[in-house]
Amino acid sequence: MDAVDSLVELVGRTPLVRLHRFSLGVPPTILAKVEYLNPGGSVKDRIGLAMIAAAERDGHLQPGGTIVEPTSGNTGVGLVMAAVHRGYKCVFVMPDKMSQEKIDLLRAFGAEVVVCPTAVEPDDPRSYYRTADRLSREIPGAYQPNQYFNQANPQAHYATTGPEIWEQTAGRIDAFVAGVGTGGTITGVGRYLKERKPDVQIIGADPEGSIYAGGQVHPYLTEGVGEDFWPDTFDPSIVDRYVVVSDRDSFLSARRLTREEGILIGGSSGTAAWAALQVAADMPVDAVVVTLLPDTGRNYLSKVFNDDWMAANGFLDRAGAGAKLAEVLKVRTREVPPIVHVHPDEQVRAAIATLHEFGVSQMPVVRREQADSRDAVLGSIRERTLLDQAYRDPQVLDRAVGEVMDPPLPMVDVRDSVDHAMGVLTTEAPAVLVCEGPAPRGVLTRSDVLDFLMKAHQS
Repeated sequence: MDAVDSLVELVGRTPLVRLHRFSLGVPPTILAKVEYLNPGGSVKDRIGLAMIAAAERDGHLQPGGTIVEPTSGNTGVGLVMAAVHRGYKCVFVMPDKMSQEKIDLLRAFGAEVVVCPTAVEPDDPRSYYRTADRLSREIPGAYQPNQYFNQANPQAHYATTGPEIWEQTAGRIDAFVAGVGTGGTITGVGRYLKERKPDVQIIGADPEGSIYAGGQVHPYLTEGVGEDFWPDTFDPSIVDRYVVVSDRDSFLSARRLTREEGILIGGSSGTAAWAALQVAADMPVDAVVVTLLPDTGRNYLSKVFNDDWMAANGFLDRAGAGAKLAEVLKVRTREVPPIVHVHPDEQVRAAIATLHEFGVSQMPVVRREQADSRDAVLGSIRERTLLDQAYRDPQVLDRAVGEVMDPPLPMVDVRDSVDHAMGVLTTEAPAVLVCEGPAPRGVLTRSDVLDFLMKAHQS
């Protein structure tokens, strides 16, 4: 049988993916090493097993012991996946800026999670580093692998990630761009690549506020990358230069790459992707730039991919927020008729076909004889509602739309502002019907408004 004894056997051999649309503005080829395709969802899977194996070999971990580790979340997953199979307990200490998804994920594996304040000095007893040290002393049989000082961390990347990239590019790589957190990835990969091609450029993508690029150290929101101290796992001599990346550029790049390439990535991946664009802009057309995307955007749905969180933190720029909805209708990129609609006497299966034909997930239900009047709008068809109903009763597909339709989409006017529309667009109302006086003019979704705001910011 084609089977493995544990998912940890499947760590590594992640693909390189060409970034086509994301890199349209630069001549070189940009390839992304998609590390969220590791079974635990991040590049940190590579070091979890390596650090546990080293601890067992050196006698630091005994049967039934407890692993204590300060982590932004991903290293914890890599450790706990291996620990489950080896019978170890896990206690992870995390800074409070980490997403709730990451905390819940570690707890789902049975780990205990301790959350500590971010805005304190590394040596403060309340910091997540010092809290992990204290718990390692207090818990019987505890061992802290400490990814910031454990040489099994960079060695894992020297032994696996570096050779994979070299093989996948057939040695044609000219630049490697990666975020610097513990420094293990960029040190291990960079060391391997430079041994084989001394003139390869190793570029560190560093968040504004991190210590590596030499700027002022201060708190920032991008998770899992950058530091406020120098870890032993990082060899600065490997890095040829740094690109400093703001939280805004990290988050907007993550959203952009996800939408343009279909690769759902987190904020630190956005950091690396944005830095890769800056690096590629200065290289010849035949250059090959590889950037490493550390983890998935599934861990950041409540933050990076939440419009309200992004707006509240100033990352969805207010540029464009005062624009009128007429402007949004004029520049929206979706190639669909102004108002895709359905009539109440049509069958539900025909309505679903219309949704699929035009690639929309909701549309108004209007009277046949008065389609050009807002008074003619009787309700709406929404893909999610139809799916729920059809799942419970497949005969729904043969019923009339008027029997199963939802309430009408909220109506706004072309003279209303984007700001006003954002107050109307909710999870329950993912689209609005834009009218000009008594006449409907188009349907706008949250995606349409987001596209408009991003274009306004870029201009």
